[in-house]
Amino acid sequence: MVRDEQDRPLAENKKKMQRENIVRGGLGSARPQRRVVDGHTTPCDECGVLDWKSDISRGEVSCNGCGLVVEENSIDPGAEWTNHDNTTDRSRVGAPSTYTLADKGLNTSIASSDLSSGAAGRLGMSAKARRDWRRRRTIDERSKTRASRARNLVKANQTVRDKSGLPKSMQEEICRLYKLLSEEGFVTGRSIAGVTAACTYLVARKEDVPRQIPDVAEAFQVNEKELSRMIRHIARKFRMHKVSSPADYFGRFISDLKLPPNTQLQVDRLWDVLQPHVDIWQGKKPMGVAAALIYKAASESGHKRTQAEICVVAGVSEVTLRGLNRLVEGIFQSLGESGKN
Repeated sequence: MVRDEQDRPLAENKKKMQRENIVRGGLGSARPQRRVVDGHTTPCDECGVLDWKSDISRGEVSCNGCGLVVEENSIDPGAEWTNHDNTTDRSRVGAPSTYTLADKGLNTSIASSDLSSGAAGRLGMSAKARRDWRRRRTIDERSKTRASRARNLVKANQTVRDKSGLPKSMQEEICRLYKLLSEEGFVTGRSIAGVTAACTYLVARKEDVPRQIPDVAEAFQVNEKELSRMIRHIARKFRMHKVSSPADYFGRFISDLKLPPNTQLQVDRLWDVLQPHVDIWQGKKPMGVAAALIYKAASESGHKRTQAEICVVAGVSEVTLRGLNRLVEGIFQSLGESGKN
């Protein structure tokens, strides 16, 4: 009883300090600012200071006066970005939307592997539950592809992913272009493989990595004449006309011929000399001009390749290559003589 009466003045003094925000005496003590955070508006029980600090990185709320931690594992109010690869798509949940999937990847699907593997049994699913979920999965897949246009879009996107051989960013653009054509009814009555092949050719040419029509036709198993007609039609519709330059083919031809990297420098030097003379090379087949420059550069650098090897890679005939070789040699000889004069 006596002890309680002795402690009573100390307790009242402590409450008064807390109420008036008076810091306890001690080394380096000073009157703090009144700082409050969510859920903490009263003074600290240890030092009586109303000066709270919230550390979002550590998830803690502590007192600035004595360092007492009064809350741990607090919720981070900042954005929780889940798409770390694509900085332009700042979505909070799930993978980013993509045109390479018919539903843009926004629909939920039941994976067959989750129901057919042993993991379902280990996680407690009975055989009857797995049968029921397989039936639900079948119904779900049928409901998504009931429309013929949606089914065709699924097939087209799969064809682009399997046969285009282009980076994912270009596959996105190809699928977007195909979807626009499908919505406008362009695909109706036409071959899905032919339209996807034409979109692949146009997007590759637009991104300065052109593919030859015979190569695209072989990859998508379509007729070259039909593919050329489809390319012209889509290019007129979307104004995607572009003249390919011989420089667009240098890298791929040099790689296919297995020439050393320094050959690229020699080819670029020859092209810098020839490029200003537009009246000479424009109107010629760009693959043939590229093949002629590579043939000359390889011969000068000591890594000679036969005309037959270069023709196979460039997709031109030996007669065409010989004619372009004579033209290129004549141009450089005339430029050399004019430089001497």
